[in-house]
Amino acid sequence: MTRTYEFRVDGHLDDHWSGWFGGTVLVRHDDGTTSFTVPVADQAQLHGVLARLRDIGATLLSVRASA
Repeated sequence: MTRTYEFRVDGHLDDHWSGWFGGTVLVRHDDGTTSFTVPVADQAQLHGVLARLRDIGATLLSVRASA
């Protein structure tokens, strides 16, 4: 079952990172954060997204899952 996850990171990510996260739309907020939503098929894919955030040095603020 695919779940959708919303990730929020500190800072404004450039649009070129969108492709790294499956072509998702990056939303820059007035509070200086960026959020994006990704459909995730399983825990391995979720860990892959988290690893990519780590690899670019992003500070993860929150992860929210929805069905």
